[in-house]
Amino acid sequence: MPSPRRTRLTPDQRRAQLLLLGRDLLGTRTLDELSIDDLAEKAGISRGLMFHYFKSKQGFHRAVVEAACEDFLARTAPDPALEPLARLHAVLGAFVDYVLDHRATYVSLVRGAASADETVRELVENARRTQADRVTAGCVELGLADTPLLRTAARAWVVFAEESVVAWQEPDSDRTGLAEFLERTLVAVLGCVDEGAYVLGAGG
Repeated sequence: MPSPRRTRLTPDQRRAQLLLLGRDLLGTRTLDELSIDDLAEKAGISRGLMFHYFKSKQGFHRAVVEAACEDFLARTAPDPALEPLARLHAVLGAFVDYVLDHRATYVSLVRGAASADETVRELVENARRTQADRVTAGCVELGLADTPLLRTAARAWVVFAEESVVAWQEPDSDRTGLAEFLERTLVAVLGCVDEGAYVLGAGG
């Protein structure tokens, strides 16, 4: 029997494949441990071809972090078709599910904020900023004033939520309970910004 013909990937398809493999490897090691050689071996290509796509190890790391951040933000994006409170519940549930289902990758991503590479740090910070902006926009839609204090509180809560879910030791237990805990902490934080924030808990 003749061997099946191997499908030839376009450059864009090959790069996408390498980024997906890189994100998978990020689930088993830190960003600093993410190796060009390991990825080339898994992809069945030469080390030289890896450098053709990413130019350097730093370029590879940046591309992997960017792809991981984009995936995280896409999977936790608010659904504009939902009412504000239902949207908040859905976003928190998606956030908990994503982190618990991709714990190792997410930890590597969050820890990337301490990377020596300025671009990697900025990519992680941009993801946090986007999440904080989403929180702020949802609060404004519910009637809170868009103030510097609200934006500061939203940014601080995002970091708290990251650490809370990463620290969760029971990934197979009640995820809904964890999402509800995060919602209560958000309501508590916002109550320190604006006493009217109690309305956020009206649907819980």
